[in-house]
Amino acid sequence: MEITSFSQLDLQQQYTYADYLLWKFNERIELLRGYVLQMAAPNRKHQTISFELGLLFGNFFRKHPCKVYVAPFDVRLPKNNATTIASTKDIYTVVQPDLCVVCDLAKLDDVGCLGSPDLIVEILSPSNTKKDTADKFKIYEEHGVKEYWIANPMGNYIQQFVLNQNQKYEQLCAAGEGETLTVFLFPDLTIAIDEVFAD
Repeated sequence: MEITSFSQLDLQQQYTYADYLLWKFNERIELLRGYVLQMAAPNRKHQTISFELGLLFGNFFRKHPCKVYVAPFDVRLPKNNATTIASTKDIYTVVQPDLCVVCDLAKLDDVGCLGSPDLIVEILSPSNTKKDTADKFKIYEEHGVKEYWIANPMGNYIQQFVLNQNQKYEQLCAAGEGETLTVFLFPDLTIAIDEVFAD
């Protein structure tokens, strides 16, 4: 059956990237372990933060071999972090991070990124707090995303997590107003929190 409306999906069913590619509707969605999550339209503050971070990261990486992408941009995370995939049916997680940095350019293709970016930033909104702080947090940890930032517009701060030797996230800091945040993976890049949340 052709899926032309989000309402046709069974939200209790697991889907694959092969299914995702066939859907013909306008709503933005993510697949987390095969389960569909609809993405709310970002509000103005979210977009401002996304733009500022994109600008800061984009300018830094302009002369760097790594690439920066902002949503919408599909990141496909195969089971067991497989580096070669026989079929789109083998992929159950497709996310659209607000911002990501990819340094292994072999992971990039015409439809997005296959495998874990090096750094991901998610911007919270009231409707996605659990998804970004719990569900996606765990997925990014399991898939080896080396650095994960959670930007909180409600409190104007960013939490910075990095993988430790046990491949578990450890919070390095929570930087707020008047503070700066240095990218762990790229110590030459320092972000002024006030610039990110300026509105």
